[in-house]
Amino acid sequence: MIKLGERQKLSIVKKVNFGVYLADVPKEEEGGFADDTVAGSAKEPEERVLLPGKEVPENAEIGDELEVFIYRDSEDRLIATTRQTELSVGKTAVLKVKEVGKIGAFLGWSLEKDLLLPFKEQTCNLSPGTECLVALYIDKSGRLCTTMKVYPYLRTDSSCKKDDRVEGRVYEIIDKFGIFVAVDDCYSAMIPKKEPAAGVRVGDKVRARVTEVLEDGKLSLSLREKAYLQMEKDAALVMKMLEENGGRLPFNDKADAELIRGKTGMSKNEFKRAVGKLYKQRLIVIEPEGIKKV
Repeated sequence: MIKLGERQKLSIVKKVNFGVYLADVPKEEEGGFADDTVAGSAKEPEERVLLPGKEVPENAEIGDELEVFIYRDSEDRLIATTRQTELSVGKTAVLKVKEVGKIGAFLGWSLEKDLLLPFKEQTCNLSPGTECLVALYIDKSGRLCTTMKVYPYLRTDSSCKKDDRVEGRVYEIIDKFGIFVAVDDCYSAMIPKKEPAAGVRVGDKVRARVTEVLEDGKLSLSLREKAYLQMEKDAALVMKMLEENGGRLPFNDKADAELIRGKTGMSKNEFKRAVGKLYKQRLIVIEPEGIKKV
């Protein structure tokens, strides 16, 4: 069976002056085909695909097996190539936007025909030159397309352990759940909603700490250090904010959690630890309506 969007090994079953035809030939049938000088072999398969002459290896003969990638040409016909491609169906890769048209963005890759990224499969606005992580799939009309909604295509077999440092790319943000990240552009991970991550956008590359490896292999991440390490950074941030605001902040650690997160990027508990540290060091005074630098 010839599989669109995949690399597979096919056998040469016919030679013509503009290339060779390939087919998926069972081992026991190999050698049963004639070239175009031998008419009408009864065994000649109905499902064949052309490998253009410029890509046919020198001295290739009937029965030779070649590894090829199957795609559709500009006239929507199935065609084979021996070139290596960045993607195959169900796999992910980072590609660059070449242009944005009426139906979506077009991504460049190693083949002449660009890949379509439909608007409905985008998780942010794109412009030419933007890099995005995508997966390859076959749409309802039988064409190769890409999607930025790569969650179902990411792997869950990473070797990461708790507290490991990882790098990843943000591919989707859903307020209800959090920030979805592809670690090393291929492993499934998420920064949960409860974790501070102010200013992070789709497409950003992030460095994070693994806080948990879930039973299904997915990773939970945090952009912050462990509490005892992060407290130093948070305290320094509070002092900086005080200095930039005339030595006073109009809220304290009893303020609403969302207000604290919006102003500082910290959770309420993290802000409380930082304020407590500064108070013990006698660097601040906690007032009923805010914090004052000593």
